[in-house]
Amino acid sequence: QVQLVESGGGLVQAGGSLRLSCAPSGTMYSINVMGWYRQTPGKQRELVATISSGGRTNYAESVKGRFTISRDDAKNTVYLQMNSLKPEDTAVYYCNFKLAFVSFEYWGQGTQVTVSS
Repeated sequence: QVQLVESGGGLVQAGGSLRLSCAPSGTMYSINVMGWYRQTPGKQRELVATISSGGRTNYAESVKGRFTISRDDAKNTVYLQMNSLKPEDTAVYYCNFKLAFVSFEYWGQGTQVTVSS
């Protein structure tokens, strides 16, 4: 079964940058929306950013101006460039792919991002 594989998480100081990547482990067709979500203990998973197949982006207010989502459809890969990181950005980040034409989505296993003050 195809899985989403994330990379790029880690520990960074406040003000620093990280770049997350997510790609499927095998062939995947008709990906519509790609996105990033995050979750901290005891809280619900929240949207960080999404990008449609047409390139339209959507960001959480808390990350606007600091994070940039992009996609490479030739590689079926989504990226999240995170700049000016804050301690409150600390979370497990999950990528999400929503397929076109069918009601189905994939989730990554999560990658930890820790921002120290």
